Amino acid sequence: MTDFLQLGIRKEINYTLKSLGIEAPTPIQERTIPSVLEGKDVIAKAQTGTGKTLAFVLPIIEKIDVHNSDVQALILTPTRELAQQISKEIKRIMENVEGINVLAVYGGQDVEHQLKKLKGAQHIVVATPGRLLDHIRRGTIDLSTVQMFVLDEADQMLLMGFLPEVDEIIQESLSSPQTMLFSATMPNEITTLVKKYLVEPEFIEVKAKKVTVEEVKQVVIETTDRRKQATLFHLIDEHRPFLAIIFCRTKIRASKLHEALIANGYNSDELHGDLSQSKREKAMKRFRDAKIQFLVATDVAARGLDVEGVTHVYNYDIPHDVESYVHRIGRTGRAGGAGVAITLVAPKDLEFLRMIEKGIHQKLEIQVIKGVSIPDREDYERVGSKQQSGKRSEGRKKTATPSSSRKTNNSRPKGNTGTTTRGRKRSR
Repeated sequence: MTDFLQLGIRKEINYTLKSLGIEAPTPIQERTIPSVLEGKDVIAKAQTGTGKTLAFVLPIIEKIDVHNSDVQALILTPTRELAQQISKEIKRIMENVEGINVLAVYGGQDVEHQLKKLKGAQHIVVATPGRLLDHIRRGTIDLSTVQMFVLDEADQMLLMGFLPEVDEIIQESLSSPQTMLFSATMPNEITTLVKKYLVEPEFIEVKAKKVTVEEVKQVVIETTDRRKQATLFHLIDEHRPFLAIIFCRTKIRASKLHEALIANGYNSDELHGDLSQSKREKAMKRFRDAKIQFLVATDVAARGLDVEGVTHVYNYDIPHDVESYVHRIGRTGRAGGAGVAITLVAPKDLEFLRMIEKGIHQKLEIQVIKGVSIPDREDYERVGSKQQSGKRSEGRKKTATPSSSRKTNNSRPKGNTGTTTRGRKRSR
């Protein structure tokens, strides 16, 4: 089995990795690290949870010249949270390496505070596009010395409309650096960027680890938009998760759901783009410290979110693409732990459910909670309609007893979901 020393990582860093429980490289690390150390441009197609951050962080640390105070590496990310997470990961890995400085540059921080830090030696800069361009235009950061450039989550950059800023940063500031692009998907716009800036890149593709999907218990609860909130409250009363992330489609829906959770006695906070940076950091710290039990988040804000102890993920709104679904449920069941992912599906969401099942090559168990997710009258109307369409046959009817308690605590999850399977049970 290949280890990090064989890949060219020094023993001091290898010692730190082992102390963190990282014994062997993942496939993306094993294939990427040697190429980066050789100075090659790299295109890496890999899903979240495959270990891609260390795939570029480790060789960058190896190649930094501590005697040169210039900015030597730039890592560009789509969100503040991801910029923070990567910079923290670098500092953690450098525990036994002296002399390398890293700075995270993102919106929401005090500009003057960033300016003071930029006056010192900063070998590695981890930044979001908007704030980095602000510094470039102010003349407060010089990127002409950058030798290594990483574009992380390139498809998310595209989704958030950042590609023009990325293009400007590369054209105006960078002078032929070694370029590494990491993306879960490769849309045409990303391919165009690759052809424009990368020189004879090595293409590395690593399929999403099956553990991301298959080791998480996945359940679909059929409901209606009117009953979605009551269904969620019933589920979390039954499950009693230790820590749970609840995903919503928009910032407004996340904020409204958070308010409803608080009003009903649940220990919750929210994470989305309308919050100030200080509030986002505070919410994340409280969640990591288990001072809150529920974090209501949007996809963009939670991109790259990695918190130990997340036992449950609730898709309050079903994601509209397979990648987002895999990313969401990958927030639970980390490091070999058990995880549960519950997706609430209204009739209008069935098209997205079929798309997700096709994308993960798996049929998901579909349940109803009579009297909660589907009232008795609506339940029979729904079944009758589906019988007529021939899409699903009706199975045995059972009534799940709704929980009478709304108190939650930080206990480990129970095995019983408090729901019954409706129709034919789908194999996992």
